Amino acid sequence: MPDRTRPIRKEICLNEQELSMVRHKMNQLGTRNFGAYAQKMLIDGYIIKVDYTEQKKLAAAASTIASRVSGRLSLFVRIISQRGQKRVAQLRTPLADLTENRHSSRITPDQRGCDEKSISN
Repeated sequence: MPDRTRPIRKEICLNEQELSMVRHKMNQLGTRNFGAYAQKMLIDGYIIKVDYTEQKKLAAAASTIASRVSGRLSLFVRIISQRGQKRVAQLRTPLADLTENRHSSRITPDQRGCDEKSISN
């Protein structure tokens, strides 16, 4: 090799899709020299590195809050369910008494002076 001003050689491997993308970008810039394009992009190009630490902290906090709310909600539902069952049990006794009184105080057709056929029609 003749004396070069840049003696260090670097190679890259691309698949067909990546090569197509590189060629498309080279066409947009109007260059055909891959070495010049690669050198320019490697030296002057920029890399975007996104720092997601704040978003991760927020997601963790939201997850913690959701977990606590879920736990509190299940506790609340359990308490309400227990209280509801107790209240239902408390109401059944008076209801049973009312039902018994209603059935025992029912007037029969004979007491009304009617026959059963006229009632069923």
